[in-house]
Formats: sequence, C-alpha cells, structure tokens
Amino acid sequence: MTESPVRVRIDLAYDGAPFAGWARQPGLPTVQGSLEDALAVLVRREVRVVVAGRTDAGVHARGQVVHLDLTPEEWRGLARGRGEDPGAALGRRLTGALGHVLGRGRRERGLPESPGAVVVRRAAAAPAGFDARFSAVSRRYSYRIDDGAAGHDPLTRHLTWWTKDVLDADAMAAAVQDLVGLHDFLSFCRPREGATTVREVLGVSVERDRDGLVLLGIEADAFCHHMVRSVVGAAARVGAGREAQDWLGRRLADRVRDARVLLAPPHALVLEEVRYPGDAGLGERAERTRALRDPLHRD
Repeated sequence: MTESPVRVRIDLAYDGAPFAGWARQPGLPTVQGSLEDALAVLVRREVRVVVAGRTDAGVHARGQVVHLDLTPEEWRGLARGRGEDPGAALGRRLTGALGHVLGRGRRERGLPESPGAVVVRRAAAAPAGFDARFSAVSRRYSYRIDDGAAGHDPLTRHLTWWTKDVLDADAMAAAVQDLVGLHDFLSFCRPREGATTVREVLGVSVERDRDGLVLLGIEADAFCHHMVRSVVGAAARVGAGREAQDWLGRRLADRVRDARVLLAPPHALVLEEVRYPGDAGLGERAERTRALRDPLHRD
C-alpha cells in the first residue's frame, strides 16, 4: 500500500528589506523563491510551499508559517540514517541551505548577499488537516511610527516610519476601534477581481512604547492587499489632527477608495503571529475558510 505524503509545517522569521516580497517572481529575489531554492537543494527536486499570508516588498515577519508535502522517503531521508528526528534535521539542514542560497548563491547571480535574512524557527510534521493558509484563525501585525516625540533614533530608522507630525496616540487608539468587527474593508484595500473585501478585525490598538514610538497592533481573520498599511496611514491622519476621530468609521461606511487615505510605507510593518485552532479543528477550519476565500486573495 502506498504511504500518504507527509505534510510539513515550517515556522519562519525574515527581514523583508532584501526581497521583492514573499511571492516568487522571475528574476527577482523573494522570500518564497529563496526558501524553495533551499528546499530543492535538500530533496533534489522542485518544492512548492503554501504560506499563511503573503507579504509585500519590504515587509518583515517574525511569525510566518508555511507548509509543504514530502514523500515518506524524502521525510525519513532528511535524517540521513542518523536517528535524528526528521523535523529537527530539516530545520538544521534548511538553515545551512538558506545560508548558501542567500549568500554565495545570490552573489553568483549578481544579487547582493543577504545571509541571515531568513531564519527557520521550527520544522515538524503537521497534524492531520493542517493547511498553513486555510487553517489559520487569524494573523497579527505590528507597525511602528517614530514621530520624533522622544527624538528620532537613527538606529531604528529601517524598522520605523519617520513622520514630521507629532501624533496624538490616544486619538488614534480611539479612532481605530471603529474597525473592530466584521466589515467590508473596500475603503482600506486594493480590491482584486472576484475576491471579497469583507474581513473580521478581532482587535486593534495604538499606544506609545517605552521608547516613545507609536505602536499600532492589529489582528484579523485575514487581510486584503495593502489593508494594514492603509489603516495605519488613515490613523496617522487622525493622529496629526488632519481628520476627526470618527473619520475611519465614516471611511469604512463609505466603501470608497480615494487619495485621502495615505498608504504607509512597508518597511515598518511586521507579521508577528499566525494563530491556529487546536489540532482537532484544523481540517474543519481549512474547509470552511477555503469555501469563503477566493484562491487568489491575499491574506
């Protein structure tokens, strides 16, 4: 009897700066392309991964999740007969292969080296029914803004959005509460043909951290293309006093896109975490989400 494929879950973190986004693109350095090239070194064939949420160029991740399928022989072969757990062997060997792909491999293709830009946090056989994208219950992002209230810190400029306006974080925090719940986020998304812009925001917050940065956190079942950056840009207009505190709620109700919503830059955006149900609910969650989401939508 033929053995079933082994579904593998890999947890990743990456610096998005060296990449043209997550999704593989011909002739461009991407996170997906680098990961799949490294996997191909290990299993000696092309491997395609499924990601929990695609990120744009320059966007970072601390808690990205992907899955892939291997044959039982490929899975067992990762340990090379050493008695090592195949997941642990995959994590260790994939780290080495990524070092090659992001180092010498990029240099040989005329691209700047970026060793360490992608880190494997964990690799393991996934529970039955697991799908990195469709089993996810929610995704959580953070965004950091440096408005100079505590003096601009040049050491964080690559991970924060520097603004000329001093922002009222309390006004921003109140304004974003209108987004919580199930809504059509057309006003804050770049819509895709045939795909829904309805999302459920589970929670959103704005506060100043101990270093004086304005930190926006948002969690939703999924996100449309550019949704988080549009929300940040709109909240910043409220914080700068250019719009009233109820402006985000009114924009949401209007369901219209125009130039009044600023798209915040990508380099301060981080995918912090992807949440999943317990093992017993993974398959049911995947089936339900797959029925609701268009295959081309962006989380």
